[in-house]
Amino acid sequence: MVSTDPISDMLTRIRNAIAVNKHQVVMPHSKIKQGVAELLKNSGFVDGVDVEGEGISKKLIITINTENSNARITEISRVSRPGRRLYASVDKIPTIKRGRGIVILSTSRGLMTGDEAKKSKVGGEIICKVY
Repeated sequence: MVSTDPISDMLTRIRNAIAVNKHQVVMPHSKIKQGVAELLKNSGFVDGVDVEGEGISKKLIITINTENSNARITEISRVSRPGRRLYASVDKIPTIKRGRGIVILSTSRGLMTGDEAKKSKVGGEIICKVY
């Protein structure tokens, strides 16, 4: 079954894996999913991001946490959806949980966190928020 919103599907897979104490999530690969996963890794919310396979059979493997530790993601949700896109200018980029969480934006300069977008003085579509 093909999802109409692959980013939402990715976030739901991560949320479900955390709920049942899984340490890894495997999903079909796309560049935007890999970009979001890399931002989560760079921000310290997940431990690893790997890509396996070639061509159409590529898989994205996200390591949420190690075997003996808890997940660092408490809440992860999609903000902009295919039916309702949400955009923010640089002065309207939201702060999540007083700076403890991040917001991921799709800007004209690529995917970046809210803090990076503020430093670059660029706004964009709000993809998701993570705490």
